Amino acid sequence: MKVTFAKPGLPKAGCLAVGVLETGILTPSAQTVDEACGGALTRAIAAARFSGKAEQTLSVVAPAGVSADCIVLIGLGKAEGIDARRMESFGAAAQAAAEKARAAELTISVDAIAKTKASAAMLAAHAALGAALASYRFDLYRTRQKPEDKPSVSDLTVRLDDFAAAKTAFLPMSAVADGVGLTRDLVSEPANVLSPELFAKVAKGLEKDGVEVTVLGEKEMAKLGMGALLGVGQGSERDSQLVVLRWQGGEKDEPPVAIVGKGVCFDSGGISIKPAANMEEMKTDMSGAAVTTGLLQILARRKARVNVVGILGLVENMPSGAAQRPGDVVTSMSGQTIEVINTDAEGRLVLADALWYVQETFHPKAVIDLATLTGACVIALGSEHAGLFSNDDALAAALAAAGAEVGEPLWRLPLGEAYDKQIDSDIADMKNTGGREAGAITAAQFLQRFVREGTAWAHLDIAGVAWTKKAKGTVPKGASGFGVRLLERLIAAAYEAAPAPKAPARKARK
Repeated sequence: MKVTFAKPGLPKAGCLAVGVLETGILTPSAQTVDEACGGALTRAIAAARFSGKAEQTLSVVAPAGVSADCIVLIGLGKAEGIDARRMESFGAAAQAAAEKARAAELTISVDAIAKTKASAAMLAAHAALGAALASYRFDLYRTRQKPEDKPSVSDLTVRLDDFAAAKTAFLPMSAVADGVGLTRDLVSEPANVLSPELFAKVAKGLEKDGVEVTVLGEKEMAKLGMGALLGVGQGSERDSQLVVLRWQGGEKDEPPVAIVGKGVCFDSGGISIKPAANMEEMKTDMSGAAVTTGLLQILARRKARVNVVGILGLVENMPSGAAQRPGDVVTSMSGQTIEVINTDAEGRLVLADALWYVQETFHPKAVIDLATLTGACVIALGSEHAGLFSNDDALAAALAAAGAEVGEPLWRLPLGEAYDKQIDSDIADMKNTGGREAGAITAAQFLQRFVREGTAWAHLDIAGVAWTKKAKGTVPKGASGFGVRLLERLIAAAYEAAPAPKAPARKARK
């Protein structure tokens, strides 16, 4: 979808979205439209008992006096409550209404409103971002779509007085929309297409944006002693891969922030095979790696002033004569041994070696891993929050704040010695499961054993939020991209260097 910003005015065709404040107060642009169509909006509001509550919508089809095919009134709620997230929802609602009307063009009018904390330009940029995120579709494998089922909106115009400032504000946001789109594409791909090798090839494509990409194959990983990761993939005919993504936008010697993503391209459960019901969704078990890839693309495209390294542990967990067995003992890169109790607890094995590798190689200032790790986290938090575990209160607080800001909420769960004891093994240093009780916590305890003392670390269990069965606001049905915006906001707020101040202009000598 093409996004442009322009001065205020009425469109010649398509769908026009205008805002209405709570209690039905028309915004200035809505008042202009109402006057042009002889009070049709005021009459429609009264007839429909439309109150202007946030995200409430009302469509008026082809009113006389304007050229637009339809006018969509969208509730903004109370003026003091209008913020970036509210405007993203506004943009998403406008996008949905335009698609419902089968409009090819969507125009959104944004006004400067008293009592709002952000400028009209910034709010307009967020409205455009909301529409862009909501417009995502994965139609690559559809061959028999009817015309009425295909996306209709191809052009979005956001109109406001300070349109030049809004265009500038939207530039980094467009990179965010692209990064979320890349993540959603990767998660949506079927496993017969997206193998570890192909995933690595897609990651290699980030080199054109300035990301340094290194791919380690099974021989290189074997030399490094990555027995935990390699054990997971040994039952598959497809080779495992470890991909290193480096963005060097900060000072040369500044330690990076490390993001580690679980990339199980398909998880059958291995010998401990999963039930057949919903196993097709296990193509999404690489969501952590997809988030990491999308994040690095964003940072590169907006030239982030920070050093970040992303690690993708890419494997396929399949049963075969060569597959890892329950009861096997593997040796991780750290030298610690692991008794494999359940081959379906494989993601933590992948992350164990990936976590150790990034600390050994890059000595990061902080490490954050993401994984669709446990069903136990889904039982605990459902699809509303991702689980947050951390050994550092400041990092945990910064992550939670970033999540709240972009609408990707986290809920912190505990760590502790009693939980850690649940993964002690009788024959090895540890076992890869701690039983049914506190399953998400014991999985995090397992990962913590591969975090070096003194390293700030956080683990995000995104099992319940990486895929959604119902569209909601800026998130369409299917792959959500949860975690991309959260981590981008965290890095911008907590780690990215401020731009260098501009030198004052010198006065010309007379």
